[in-house]
Amino acid sequence: MSSDLTSDLQRRAILHAALADPARLQITDTLLAGDASPSELAGMLAMPSNLLAHHLHVLEQAGIITRRRSEGDRRRTYLQLIPGALDSLAPPTARAALRVLFVCTANSARSHLAAALWRRASTVPAVSAGTHPAAAIDPRAIAAAGRHRLPLPRLRPRHISDVRQDGDLIITVCDLAHEELGETLAVHWSVPDPVRAGDPAAFDAALAELSHRVQRLAPRLAAIR
Repeated sequence: MSSDLTSDLQRRAILHAALADPARLQITDTLLAGDASPSELAGMLAMPSNLLAHHLHVLEQAGIITRRRSEGDRRRTYLQLIPGALDSLAPPTARAALRVLFVCTANSARSHLAAALWRRASTVPAVSAGTHPAAAIDPRAIAAAGRHRLPLPRLRPRHISDVRQDGDLIITVCDLAHEELGETLAVHWSVPDPVRAGDPAAFDAALAELSHRVQRLAPRLAAIR
């Protein structure tokens, strides 16, 4: 047996062992759509914090989840699945939405890029908005879209209250927006703010992460007719 095959078998065994517990499988199913802080996850799953901490440790040791420090409340961390960690597992049942609404603070970069990526990957309509809209889309976001040949409509940033409709699946792509809107939103993607870094590499990295997230969720989201 080749070393590559042995390594693959060992990895699959570790993965299945970590997910053999119903609670850990429930945690990964919840994080498959979006990120959550430990307190949010404990609330969603009605699980005591000490028991949740144990299960999270097992999943982290197995290389299934990781943590990212919030760019809003620095005392908070967000749990997220490591890209590709569950590729060998069947996804949970698809959900449905009338439309996808991507939200960040300024509606000047991440939310516009996410909506553009979504339109390319899914027939479910997508729009974007902000909690504190800027005057215009950040030119560096436009440049990043151009580098990756992503059609990016030159839309004026808008406030979420002017865009949100019944039936929207709201996806926050900004920690600040997620924390401002509260814990009732369906999906959160903790994507670092490229505007803070300001360099092209940061915008490319944000675009790459958003692309991966879209590719993971889009096939599992059906349109409500």
